[in-house]
Order: sequence, then C-alpha cells, then structure tokens
Amino acid sequence: MGLRITTWNVNGIRNPFGYQPWSATRTFNAMFDILEADIVILQELKIQRKDLTDEMVLVPGWDCFFSLPKHKKGYSGVAIYTRQSVCAPIKAEEGILGVLSPTGTSTAYRDLPSDKSIGGYPSEAQIEELDINPAELDAEGRCVVVEFPAFVIFGVYSPANSNGLRDHFRYGFLAALDARIRNLDAMGKHVILTGDLNVSREEMDTAKAEESRRQEGLSHEEYISTPNRRIFNQLLEGGDVVGDRDEGRGKPVLWDICRGFHPSRTGMYTHWEQKINARPGNFGSRIDYVLCSVGMKAWVSAGDIQEGLFGSDHCPVYATFKDRVEHAGQEVFLTDIMNTPGIFKDGRRLREWGPKDRVPFSGRLLPEFDKRRSIKDMFSKKPSSNVSIPSPVRGPTSELSLAAPKDAVESPRSAEKASLERMSTQEETPLSTKVPNSASVTNTTNPHLKRKNPPSPVGTAAKKQATGAASKNVNGQKSLKGFFKPRNDAGQKKSLPEKTEDLDEATAVCLPASSCEEENVDLFTPNPDLKRPSADASASAAAKDPPKIPPLSPPTASPKSSPSTTTNTPSNHHFPPPPSPPVFDSVASKESWSRLFKKPPPPLCEGHDEPCISLTSKKKGFNCGRRFWICSKPVGPSGEKEVGTMWRCKTFIWASDWNGG
Repeated sequence: MGLRITTWNVNGIRNPFGYQPWSATRTFNAMFDILEADIVILQELKIQRKDLTDEMVLVPGWDCFFSLPKHKKGYSGVAIYTRQSVCAPIKAEEGILGVLSPTGTSTAYRDLPSDKSIGGYPSEAQIEELDINPAELDAEGRCVVVEFPAFVIFGVYSPANSNGLRDHFRYGFLAALDARIRNLDAMGKHVILTGDLNVSREEMDTAKAEESRRQEGLSHEEYISTPNRRIFNQLLEGGDVVGDRDEGRGKPVLWDICRGFHPSRTGMYTHWEQKINARPGNFGSRIDYVLCSVGMKAWVSAGDIQEGLFGSDHCPVYATFKDRVEHAGQEVFLTDIMNTPGIFKDGRRLREWGPKDRVPFSGRLLPEFDKRRSIKDMFSKKPSSNVSIPSPVRGPTSELSLAAPKDAVESPRSAEKASLERMSTQEETPLSTKVPNSASVTNTTNPHLKRKNPPSPVGTAAKKQATGAASKNVNGQKSLKGFFKPRNDAGQKKSLPEKTEDLDEATAVCLPASSCEEENVDLFTPNPDLKRPSADASASAAAKDPPKIPPLSPPTASPKSSPSTTTNTPSNHHFPPPPSPPVFDSVASKESWSRLFKKPPPPLCEGHDEPCISLTSKKKGFNCGRRFWICSKPVGPSGEKEVGTMWRCKTFIWASDWNGG
C-alpha cells in the first residue's frame, strides 16, 4: 500500500475520543492506525500551546507540527502528524506569509536563508494588495507548511463565513494562500493543499445551493463568481470561471483528487450542520479537500471521503499515492523522496530515523517536551555508595521536642482526672465534700471500673470555661440522656442514673453509674454561679418553671423514698410533655418545589407526534435571540420540511407562544 494522506476537521482535538471506534483506545497512535494514514492533518484543534499534553505531542512513532492561535482561546489550530517509519520532513513552519519566527529566534521565516526556509512567500506588493495585517493573518493558527523532497504540503483551516462579519479577512486569507501556492509552483515545487477550506466549488458540492440561490436571487454564473469561490475555482483545474481570469491567476495549478476520481458523484459531502441534525439525511456540503499539483495527477491511486467515521461534524478525506512515481524524469520509489536523503534508497531502508532527522519546528522540540525523561527513570537510578548523606542537625528546639519530660505526656485517664480536678476548684465546695463516700471517688479513677465511653467532652468543656470570661446559661439545654449509650441486657439498665438535672451538655460532669446508684451523688455543673440546689428547692423550681426538655427520670429526694423508676406515681406527671414541633413532609415539599420550577413539557410535532426540540434564532433582525420549537427529526436530503416521511416536518412554534398546554 502506498503513501496515504488524511485530512480531518476534528472540531476539538479531544472530540473524536467520545465516539467509536476511537473511544475504545483513546490514543492518537491507535486513531492514526485505524485511519491507515501516514500523514494526518487535523484542523480546528481548539487549544492553546499551554494545553498541549504528552499524549498529543509524544505519540510513539510519529512526529508532529502545530500552529495554534496566539491570542484567542479555544479557537482554530492546525496540526500535521507524520509517520516516522514512512516519511521524514526536511523543513517545517507555520503561517502563510512567513512573518512568524521559529521558536527561540526573532528572525522571521521569510528572512531565513533559502536552505533554511521553504520559500514562495508572497511579495511585499502581494501583501499590500491583501490590505490585512500580516501578523494578524498568521497569528490565528490556521496553517502549517511541511516540506519533503517530493512536495510541500499545506495543512489549512480557512476562516468560515461568520454571517458576513469577517468577509474581508476571509477573502484576504484565500488570496494569500493562492499567492503562496502559485509562487511555489513557479519555483518548480510540487504542492499538496489539504484541510477545511470552508468554500465549495459549485452547486453539486452543497445541498442547500439551490435554496441559497433562490433566497439571494442568484444565477449560476453569479453563484460561482462570488469572491471566495472565484479565487478557488481559478486555482483548480477544471474550475468553473466566468469571464477572463484575474491577473496573476492565468492558469490552474491544483487538481481536486476526490472530484477527479468521482466526477459525477452527488452527495459527496464532508460537513453537516449539527444544530439541525443534518448528517443522517446527508444534507451537507463539501468543504474539505486533498488537492495536489496538476503534475502529480499520475502519482495518485485513490481518493475519497470517509463519511462512516464519526467524531466530528466533518468526516475524514483521504488520498492514496502509488509506491513508484515519476520524479525528475525518472521513476523512483516514493519512500526515497519522502525522507531525508540517506534513509531510503531503491525502496529499502538504509538506516533508522533518528533525532538528528527532526526539524526545528517539530512539536517534540518545544521546551516543555524536549529531552523528556520517562517517569520510570526517576526510580531506576540509585544514589552512589560513596556519596554520604548528612544526618540532620538537631538544634535546641528539636532536642526539646524529641526529649519531652515524662510528665508532659498524659494518659487519657490522667487527663480526665486533671480535668475533674480543675473543674472541682471552680465550685464553692470541693468535690470531696459533695460525695460522702470516698470510695465512690476512688472508683472514678480506678481503671478496672472505667466506662466504655470516656467523658471526652469534660476536658474540652473545662478548657473552654477556663479561658472564657464568664459562664452563661444556654437556652434550649439538652438532656444528659444523649451521653449514655443504650444497654442491650436488662441487667445493665440498673446502672443508669436514677436522678438527672437539666444541665448544660457542654459543662456537665458525669460520674460513674455505680457511685451514683450507691450514694445517690447528684450530677453537677462546674459553673460557680450555679449552686447545687436541694431536692426540695429543685422540685419547687421545676414546678414553677418546667424545663423545655423532660429529664430522664423524675427527681426524688432519696433512693429509699422512691420506688422503681418504672413505677408510675403522681410525681411522674409533675412535668408536662413539651408541645410537638410541626412535622414537615420533605417528599411533598420537594415535589411542590419541583412543580413550581419545572419547565413546561415540549410540544409534540404535527407530523410524527413526538417531542420537539428547542433552538435559538441567530439570524439578524427582530427575532434574533428568540427561542422556538421545531421537529426533532433530521433534515432530509432535500433540505425541505416534508409531510408523511421520516424527515423533519413543518412544525414551528415560538417558545413564547407555548405554555405547556
């Protein structure tokens, strides 16, 4: 199989990987193998230089060349990839006019010596006729030029028709491209032009040509004589040109490969508008090309589009060249003239491609990718044995931190004990006076009687009170019930305290259940302003101002005068239950809000009784920016709205006229 060149507007360099078959591997190497291409030209990359990654640049077995926009973000961008086993460029650069400079230099391409530049740059007079800033024209990342001994190949992304806003720039770009190609042809060099040129040759290359002619009232002669189409047709062999040719464009220099192999084929489109879902009905246009010099027609063996490959609003276009071609009056192997001299001879490889064969504009030579090391190398090398690693110098700070005193490290039990002691000092009466039996205090520090959940909030609460200015009562105090874990067995339920007080959760100190049960030790708060009331005082205060949250069990004077905690007595009904808070149904509330903000359902189309799709008008005029509903079916081959078919029907509803009824 001979050399194969493929061009594809990918509409974002990562875009194809969301489609089959590219999503299976998600690598450029696998993508190029599926395309079976040796030179791949990608347009509309929509990235800047800072967005380049290893996967884009360091493709195994491939060299690459990028032209990216210098100012705008996510805009245009062209790349050319070359397979190192088949071809090796001898020169490469970006831009049409040659006013840009190679990386790391300030000398423009057009000012370099002839052996360092490709040549054919438009003259000063030709640039003046363009009436466009040369730096602006080349700074949008729209052209990459690569030279092989056999030919010079252009990868181009021409400006699109932006509702007439950039017609002058678009015309100047095509005029500059025409001048550069003709200059190279005059130098005796073969030229291949590839990419998205955003211009169609004639009516058969655009499905909506008849509609456009009817709307604008154009005849065939007027249609093919529009400024951009006229330049393009004068560049092509067989192009339809009305009247005399323009000055400097006396003869055609390029041949349309796909049209040359399929001269009468209709519907050979390469681009379809996504907004109207035009691809299923093949309502598109042919604006992507692989063109070659007229003298290279005998080199080409095939050319076609690949409309079955998805991944963009464009499809790939390819051309295949023969293994042996006529060059400089003799038949040679194409590989001999597609590489640096000395790599191939008579179709046989003499040596492998090496880094010295890489041209300066290569993406692999960008500073951020040049001489890159594999991450495996970072772990393969070990430090030499004769290199001594100095030990860290420890200063006084490190010694203190490493040799801390024994008392500085507290165990959880000692920390708990210390916090109890600190809190007890804040009371008017020491803790020992409040607990008659000293054995109960001893039990609190006995590790054998330690509870499963240590009272961790105690230390925190004590620390906060020590630093605070004064203690304050907190409204809505919680019960101490939350501090006790539920016990599974009935025997352990007796260990719960029989008497609790509605105290602050953050400042309450909980003694072990055993001591409370044996000696009826009241739970207390360390707040000095809150003195421990007596049992009668507590009962009277509770009767006057019942707490908001009921206690765990009713207060009693002593365990002897109180029956079991499960026995109902009049004192059990001393505190009325608080009113229940209002209950909100979260599900019903969510459904209510969802109905409030839910958009009305789309209308059903008349022809298929299926939901319509919403679009926004961008046509200049009164309705610009208005939303409307149309049939969701794709546009048919005719481009017209049809009735009783599988294609788009005539349904059209302004969004302002639809209320979901």
